Amino acid sequence: MTLDIIPEGEERKVEAVSSAAIDGAPIAYIVVLAAIVTTLSFIPFSIVLASGGSMPLSQAVFPLLGWLLGPIAGAIASGIGSLIGAFLAPYTAGIPAISVFGAIIASFVAGTMVLGKKRRYWWLGLTLIFLIPLFIYANRAIGLNGISPRIFIAGAFVDWSALVLFILPTRTLFTHWIKGSNLALVAAGIFGGTWTASGLSHLGVVAITYSIFNWPEEVWIALIPIIPVENLIRSFVGMVIGCGVIAGLRAIGLVKSREAIY
Repeated sequence: MTLDIIPEGEERKVEAVSSAAIDGAPIAYIVVLAAIVTTLSFIPFSIVLASGGSMPLSQAVFPLLGWLLGPIAGAIASGIGSLIGAFLAPYTAGIPAISVFGAIIASFVAGTMVLGKKRRYWWLGLTLIFLIPLFIYANRAIGLNGISPRIFIAGAFVDWSALVLFILPTRTLFTHWIKGSNLALVAAGIFGGTWTASGLSHLGVVAITYSIFNWPEEVWIALIPIIPVENLIRSFVGMVIGCGVIAGLRAIGLVKSREAIY
């Protein structure tokens, strides 16, 4: 027998709801990605010339966690993974509290690069917030320590360029590419988005570390070519890992977190 009666009620969307979730991201996802961050914390990829120590490769995937889990859950996963990594691999932790803080910033910033209506204005608040460390950084370098403005602009290229990319429509352009089906554009979106999120994370962290160490102009000059190369490495590694992860998740049809961007 066939049904020839047309339903009159409003169409409803049925979704599986799990109580074991944070901001729409299952706890299991957060735990797994935090473990990946911890594992990558064992692998150094650069030295920290100004304050000593080395940088972990996990910095390359902090933005990816924001796109996979959303801003809040991604920040939690990165923070937990970095905190555990600081204890297990202290040679890449630098100042542990600052390292964890930087991880949280990178994932949170990436997670706020949204296209829809929900949370679309969060970037405005973040922009105003990031202007504060940029002012502190510039004022201390130029006003207090006498660093040449030209050298400061060159040395802080990663910081201010990331802020510009975040303010401009490139913020949503990167997200649009990441959500698309063209893998080449997905790669470009991850690269540009990682540069932006990692650069803003660096801005938030460097305003603190520079206030502690006050490195001289000679170190500033040495850092001019080093810092952009470090961010290029983060962006390239994040692109390679991110493309593989997103392509794999799409292929197996794993249920996405509620705030996922990909």
